[in-house]
Amino acid sequence: MSGEGYDFVIVGGGSAGCVLAARLSEDPAAKVLLLEAGGTDRHPFYHLPAGFAKMTKGIGSWGWSTVPQRHMKDMVIRFTQGKVIGGGSAINAQIYTRGNALDYDEWRQMGCDGWSYEEVLPYFRKAEDNDTHENRWHGKGGPLGVSKPRAPLPICEAWFAAAAELGIPRNDDMAGETQDGVGYYQLTQRDARRSSAAMAYLAPNRARKNLTVRTGAQVKRILVENGRATGVEMMDGARITAASEVILSSGAIGSPRMLMLSGIGPADHLAEVGVRPVFDQPGVGSNFQDHLDLFVIAEVTGPHTYDRYAKPHWSAVAGLQYLLTKTGPVASSLFETGGFWYAEKDARSPDIQFHLGLGSGIEAGVEAMPNGGVTLNSAYLRPRSRGTIRLASADPAAAPLIDPNYWEDPHDREMSIRGLRLAQEIMRGEPLKPYVLAERLPGPGVRSDQDYFDFACRHAKTDHHPAGTCRMGSDAAAVVDPRLRFNGIERLRVVDASIMPRLVSSNTNAPTIMIAEKAADMIRADHRGAGRAA
Repeated sequence: MSGEGYDFVIVGGGSAGCVLAARLSEDPAAKVLLLEAGGTDRHPFYHLPAGFAKMTKGIGSWGWSTVPQRHMKDMVIRFTQGKVIGGGSAINAQIYTRGNALDYDEWRQMGCDGWSYEEVLPYFRKAEDNDTHENRWHGKGGPLGVSKPRAPLPICEAWFAAAAELGIPRNDDMAGETQDGVGYYQLTQRDARRSSAAMAYLAPNRARKNLTVRTGAQVKRILVENGRATGVEMMDGARITAASEVILSSGAIGSPRMLMLSGIGPADHLAEVGVRPVFDQPGVGSNFQDHLDLFVIAEVTGPHTYDRYAKPHWSAVAGLQYLLTKTGPVASSLFETGGFWYAEKDARSPDIQFHLGLGSGIEAGVEAMPNGGVTLNSAYLRPRSRGTIRLASADPAAAPLIDPNYWEDPHDREMSIRGLRLAQEIMRGEPLKPYVLAERLPGPGVRSDQDYFDFACRHAKTDHHPAGTCRMGSDAAAVVDPRLRFNGIERLRVVDASIMPRLVSSNTNAPTIMIAEKAADMIRADHRGAGRAA
């Protein structure tokens, strides 16, 4: 096969891809290529913490939406996915959470040897450069900046007090010994700037002669010959060979999409859309899971949140404050307060997550309060519903069919509404009375379960935590084995949130970085002493 040659070709420059590129290129004998379809992260919005407010509105995103959700009155939900170097870590709210220890122990019980909490904890610690904690659960000196918030507001403390009235304790480290409670989230920031995977892992190592990073480089398909991945074909027809492995790290939507465009996936579906099947794997694009978000928005009694800084003159003031002190609105991710609690009293661990938004209308499609507001997001963490990722056509430029299949299982609907009701109770608490004028959404007119259902079908959104579409396992139906090697095709590996057999009970960026750290060690072990590309 003609074309350029590398040892490792990594498809996707998101959180996992950046980690892999940095770790695999630590071996000077390994020639590593990272391909990212999106652009560079030069724009300041990618680096200023408050830039998150611009991200769900289109910057650095593929611009995709779900198919109509049949269990939610055919609602279509905008589904932001990173299209920039650093992927989701370059556009997210920078919240550093890991899930619950029991999530990973369940992975092990599901046949994923090596993935119990005790076995993955060293990789969480290895990645971290934590500015607050250094103990059994946290590390210092790693590539990823993990920091406490620089810009908390008094309304946050009032929110903690309101939660305490309902028996929800304060927790100063929700990524530590216990997840239960509310507090300030740790954030993927360093020195009041976003610490994306691109900045943490790639930027310090771009000068390595054995590491090539290309942005604006969209892969058309993975090349497979005689049951072995040999390289990739780009959109312009150029071919690039991989002597050791092709590693797919395009995310829980992008990875199954790329596999199917390459003829790897459910053969019947591929044939229907005009893709020649190369390898029949029904599990590709199945087992799709995501957290659905319901929210409370209240109008505030005064300038207690950051809404006023959307106005040009206040924005200039905030910019000056940030330049001089590295504090204030620009230093805030706007969702740096929250926590974990129970919708179901006998749940094995918290099953609801809260994100307190220091404003209103922060995310795309969410209503802004004319006089300023505060938002409390709630999400049920362990949905039973399973969806799919499928192709709309054989055209690599076409958007995929994203179907989270929200609320297929009635249990998810019941727990989600319980979580929203709990969010309302907290926001109505006595400690918040000086700050909150009135709840505007859902509002006092929403009372019955049917009312809540109708509200959700107008206002629900994704929490941006897609996972599970290239499921890891030891059974024959699993897409990848516990070493993340594709079942049935040699020299092909999948490394990102798509391999999660079950979605973790939190945000997914830190777990994805952990997955890539662990995968890098497994890949190096598998290729120790192997030949390199010419």
